[in-house]
Amino acid sequence: MDTLNALLGGFGSALSPMNLLWALLGVTLGTFIGVLPGLGPALTIALLLPITFQVDPAAAFIVFGGIYFGSQFGGSTTSILINTPGESASIVTALEGNRMARNGRGAPALATAAIGSFVAGTIGVVCLSLLAPVVVKLALAFAPADYFALMVLSFVTVAAVLGNSVIRGLTSLSLGLLLGLVGVDLQSGQARFTFGALDLLDGIDVIIVVVGLFAVGETLHLATRYRSSPEEIIPVKGSMWMTAQDWARSWKAWIRGALIGFPIGAMPAGGAEIPTFLSYFVEKKLSKHPEEFGHGAIEGVAGPEAANNAAGAGVFVPLLTLGIPTSATAAVMLSAFQSYGINPGPQLLTSHADLVWTLIASLYIGNVMLLILNLPLVGLWVQILRIPTPYLYGGILLFATVGTYGISRSVFDLVMLYAIGLAGFFMRRYDFPSSPVIIGMILGPLAEQQFRRAMTMSQGDLSVFVTRPISASLLALAFIALTAPIVLSFLRSRRETAAA
Repeated sequence: MDTLNALLGGFGSALSPMNLLWALLGVTLGTFIGVLPGLGPALTIALLLPITFQVDPAAAFIVFGGIYFGSQFGGSTTSILINTPGESASIVTALEGNRMARNGRGAPALATAAIGSFVAGTIGVVCLSLLAPVVVKLALAFAPADYFALMVLSFVTVAAVLGNSVIRGLTSLSLGLLLGLVGVDLQSGQARFTFGALDLLDGIDVIIVVVGLFAVGETLHLATRYRSSPEEIIPVKGSMWMTAQDWARSWKAWIRGALIGFPIGAMPAGGAEIPTFLSYFVEKKLSKHPEEFGHGAIEGVAGPEAANNAAGAGVFVPLLTLGIPTSATAAVMLSAFQSYGINPGPQLLTSHADLVWTLIASLYIGNVMLLILNLPLVGLWVQILRIPTPYLYGGILLFATVGTYGISRSVFDLVMLYAIGLAGFFMRRYDFPSSPVIIGMILGPLAEQQFRRAMTMSQGDLSVFVTRPISASLLALAFIALTAPIVLSFLRSRRETAAA
């Protein structure tokens, strides 16, 4: 009952005219970004961070939530019509969606993607509303040793899962931990890794790192891979309405995709890639028309799109209740919370309950807005694909520069921005994931703080991490997550050698 009352209060705030306008702005901008190939919500939110400091926190996060959900809606348009997924989670949609478009069924493919996203997003937000208070109650039982172990698990899973190499993931994580340690140590008062530069005594602003990696670095990478030849855009033909057979083949896939996507998205480093692929294989296994897979099966669009959006809602569970980001966009949103002086975690539902429930309520509203925007206006979104790419890249760099300079009006920050952006470019070029850098930078100082608290309470006894059941279990999971990919890779190479 308390959860229902809190949610109703959130709707009361989210339905105010001004917040409705912010929600509409967020979902529209998110859809716009999702339609453009190569761009994503992490880059967009990173660009907006420096220019939203003057906005009320609730309004800012309503916009960010709308961008997150809207980009997932818009990503299906790119995947289906030009076979270019905007994000890795949209790869599966392109497998069947583009085939449907080439067979003249692009409109039903876009329709099942939009409606499936709405259904799964709504289910995911309902689960978020019900699950968040439960997770908070469990988190309140955590001691400092348990929090440290949880952060170690987050470090390891993010480094192991994101990217194609555990070593590259751990390298990116180490860079983030190093950046997080720059500045004056609050306990000893000693300067760390400042190299005598007074501008570094307060540490490196996480906004600069986020914008540098996700805006400057990503834009430079996309610009170097730019092809002047235009993409083939398959026109949308016919009505957006689905046939009775399309509905019969889609609705079960929507439900299954949502049930697969939400729990995996809520796990540390669960992400959206795993549930989309898993949903695709489940639909292929259960379909009465398996021969259509690979040639334009509508279930292959409906299920993965639903899993993608449900996973997006699941990401908010660890972010809001534990302060643990499980994706690149969640990491950027965590930095946004911190820029407002808000620390997500078990106390968030108590200290900033109005903000949290307004955000959750706005996600319900944003889902409805997205359905209204995507079905009748798909022709308009297709025209966005015709924007000259060089203008787009130039605009991103301009916004990144002006926004960063506006924070502190420091030339040193601009030099830092483009130095980090150049590092982000090389990381992207050589397949080093960027998300572990942000997660390490944000959670590193918090992990250090929890470790020191645990040592103080146990009088320096390290066994506290293995004698407490929660911390011992979390560290064991972290060890398994770290070693499992290495062991599996070794066994695979042994098997291939034996076969050869």
